Amino acid sequence: MFGSALTYVILRLLGEGPDSGDGAMEKGRNWILDHGGATYITSWGKFWLSVLGVFEWSGNNPVPPEVWLLPYLLPFHPGRMWCHCRMVYLPMCYIYGKRFVGRITPLLLELRKELFKDPYSKIDWDKARNLCAKEDLYYPHPFVQDVLWATLHKFVEPVMMHWPGSKLREKALETVMQHVHYEDENTRYICIGPVNKVLNMLACWIEDPNSEAFKLHIPRVYDYLWLAEDGMKMQGYNGSQLWDTAFTVQAIVATNLIEEFGPTLKLAHNYIKNSQVLDDCPGDLNDWYRHTSKGAWPFSTADHGWPISDCTAEGLKHSEEERDLWVLAGAKNLDLLTAPIPGL
Repeated sequence: MFGSALTYVILRLLGEGPDSGDGAMEKGRNWILDHGGATYITSWGKFWLSVLGVFEWSGNNPVPPEVWLLPYLLPFHPGRMWCHCRMVYLPMCYIYGKRFVGRITPLLLELRKELFKDPYSKIDWDKARNLCAKEDLYYPHPFVQDVLWATLHKFVEPVMMHWPGSKLREKALETVMQHVHYEDENTRYICIGPVNKVLNMLACWIEDPNSEAFKLHIPRVYDYLWLAEDGMKMQGYNGSQLWDTAFTVQAIVATNLIEEFGPTLKLAHNYIKNSQVLDDCPGDLNDWYRHTSKGAWPFSTADHGWPISDCTAEGLKHSEEERDLWVLAGAKNLDLLTAPIPGL
């Protein structure tokens, strides 16, 4: 349902009619309706359809930004989440807290009719919060989780939408955006991955459409785009340049082709050397739930900057087993290598 509904919406936004594509659009729409309609889309799908304006925010389980104001000692503080998970739900908190909805157009009104079995005005959005197509239901919500969502939705959110709770929400939204900007600036607006990239960019636009932050986001979209033989793709990362280069060098060395590929190896080692992260992120890393990164290597490029343990291990392997090749490449930062290893 997640893939079918979003693909259908994207095709309609790109200009396809409801019955075009030699019947493909009709077949896709019928599949969606036969499986309950878009109310059965997964949580991320509900989120994006709400942003677009073809789903109500009241049909989403809450993503309250106030959790970022809680003490870190709590075991469920978002700062304790896996970094990729944390960085996705961070801007989601802001967009949800703002209840942002794009401009409603005639096309969106048509989609409201096409995606659901019931008239849009008659949909039980409270019930829709926990609906999920069986094809997408990998793990059902435990009862405790449903109780938590219901409590937040029915009791906490109404308080946060009105004074004096709205003052706390404003503070939470401000805190969330500070973390969004910190992530943006320390990844040169690439962000840790494509999902939070577009979410961060949208959050910056919602905060200020004319902001410098939003303008800096735009050119880095292309870091994720890849034009393949069968069309445009968006990568799951901004690349695997460091990772691929490290293993390519190992393969050449292991097959005793050093002399044949000497110039190539020198270029590869220069790339690996230049990809090493030479500084930690600014400020108190604990305040931003970040780890030391000085001396580490990323998965892709130095601009990305997030330290990756196994990529750093490959860098360390080069320093220990292929030091002579590193000297050929002019490496000067071998002393930084072991600094991040224990914590990573």
